[in-house]
Amino acid sequence: MALSLAAALAGCAVGPEYVQPESASPPAWKSAPAAEGWLPAAPADALERGEWWKLFCDATLDELASRVQVSNQNIAAAVANYAQAQALVRGQRAALFPSVTVDGSARRSGARNATPSNAMAASLNADWAPDVWGRLRKAVDSAQASAQASEADLALARLSAIGDLATNYFSLREADAELRILDVTLEGYERSLQITRNRYEASIAAQSDVLQAETLLVTTRAERVALKRTRDTLEHAIAVLIGAAPAEFSLPAADWKPVVPGIPSGVPTTLLQRRPDIAAAERDVAAANAQIGIARAAYYPSFTLSGAVSSSTSRVGDLFNASNTLWSLGLSVAQVVFDAGAIGASVDAAKASHEASVARYRQTVLTAFQNVEDQLTAGASLAEQETMRRQASAAADRTEEQFLNRYRAGTIDYTSVVVAQVSALNARRTLLQVQVNRQTAAVALIQSLGGGWHADWMQDAARPVASSGS
Repeated sequence: MALSLAAALAGCAVGPEYVQPESASPPAWKSAPAAEGWLPAAPADALERGEWWKLFCDATLDELASRVQVSNQNIAAAVANYAQAQALVRGQRAALFPSVTVDGSARRSGARNATPSNAMAASLNADWAPDVWGRLRKAVDSAQASAQASEADLALARLSAIGDLATNYFSLREADAELRILDVTLEGYERSLQITRNRYEASIAAQSDVLQAETLLVTTRAERVALKRTRDTLEHAIAVLIGAAPAEFSLPAADWKPVVPGIPSGVPTTLLQRRPDIAAAERDVAAANAQIGIARAAYYPSFTLSGAVSSSTSRVGDLFNASNTLWSLGLSVAQVVFDAGAIGASVDAAKASHEASVARYRQTVLTAFQNVEDQLTAGASLAEQETMRRQASAAADRTEEQFLNRYRAGTIDYTSVVVAQVSALNARRTLLQVQVNRQTAAVALIQSLGGGWHADWMQDAARPVASSGS
């Protein structure tokens, strides 16, 4: 009768069924890729597979990204957290089943002038608290949602680590390109200094021209030293990202490929399944929703079924004789009669926590839409800037050459040459910086889009479920 009663009541569950909260979802991006200067979307199979870094067509970056996924310590910590969350789910699910214990004892006792006696005992005990009101199932749901949030956190850790790697790597390659420009420029400045000295020795130029040429040369050398320091710092950051000590890692200089892939942004609604932080926030809402049911279950009585089989004797051989065996079955019921509103307070606290998690989820969604819009705008703007900066750099190079020729002909002073040379160098470096900014903006856009990661379980969570609570 007790088992029948438990089975009959097991379908009654307290607490609201989970429905994914509504959030802002515009029909299209404001800064659409069709904006002037934006590259058309290229095939992005790598993006869909999650290997988005391969869109940049750099073998060294691909190799470093594979090392990050294996050796990065932040990712390792996220993997461990996910494994812990999965273990907690298994622990909560185990509470749905009976617990069985076996006890055994043997004792020999005696006294002076008395014959020693033996006492043997063995028992098998079983206890089960049927989940009549769904409290344990809600606990499993909460743990499962938390585990899925940990899965999203793991995806976010990978996305963040590889995003940082790509940003640092492109900045390092841009520094290599700037260093090569500075080396070529320094050679030109050394030639200019020698020409100026020759003109001074021939009493054609003033000593101030020599001093200006020396100042420009030394200042540019100092800038190269500072840029080399920046490159070393980036190399150290990459070493840490791949789980290596900076002293044990070096990245030789290499040619830089300022590839900026076209990235299909899709429709805004797909962002809800592709951003790990959105997925984690949504799972936090689901876990908080389950906590409401757990808190409400305290209003109702709890049932415990128990059974035991035991035997005691003075001889091991008689321990399992039926005549020495005792058995028992029992049902216990517990109901809170008065708690001064403690259960109600727990329910209210759970509801408030759920409302807070819903607000955090909606804020996360809004922030995600902002991130994508910002990076779409940045990509379009930087593409236009690169075209203009390239034209400006070419014009500055021609101006430098013309001013140097006019100085050699004695038609202008050296100050004009210095100004032209500084402008040309700045224009070349600015062009490189715009190119790397385009690459880092593309990386940021991929991160804003979730990096190709998908949370399929969020699609199921978004489907409303009819309430079956009692």
